[in-house]
Amino acid sequence: MSGSVNKVILVGNLGRDPEVRRLNSGDQVVNIRIATSENWRDKTTGERKEKTEWHNVVIFNDGIGKIVEQYCKKGSKVYVEGQLQTRKWTDASGAEKYTTEVVLQRFRGELTLLDAKGGGGGESFGGGEERSSGGSSFGRSSPVDRKPALASGGGDIDDDIPF
Repeated sequence: MSGSVNKVILVGNLGRDPEVRRLNSGDQVVNIRIATSENWRDKTTGERKEKTEWHNVVIFNDGIGKIVEQYCKKGSKVYVEGQLQTRKWTDASGAEKYTTEVVLQRFRGELTLLDAKGGGGGESFGGGEERSSGGSSFGRSSPVDRKPALASGGGDIDDDIPF
């Protein structure tokens, strides 16, 4: 295998308000916890069941971090693209611990607000090019906004094929 992929996509709700802090370098770091749930009906009892998974997300991207800090709160529904990273740390008793997190790096990752004000939703932030003017649009469309390649025109599809 010549390459590999480390990509995580989550659609879920924030379990608490974002936690914003600064590194010694002055860079912003935002931590959020996202809950994803699956529902099913138990075949034997007919009872409705639900399983919730909690995901730690760390945002090192200043542009996305500012948006999360400003617009997200407990319960906000978000779409997140990032990478899995495991880090080792030592707790107060001296025991080594491991934590696996979804990380949005400075120029990688994406976040889409799915329940934005006004009911429209679909504000997308992320990717590689950050505007220095403090703007909040970062060039990549959200999966919600993507349209199929064939636009509706009502005509025969073969009319546009040049061969």
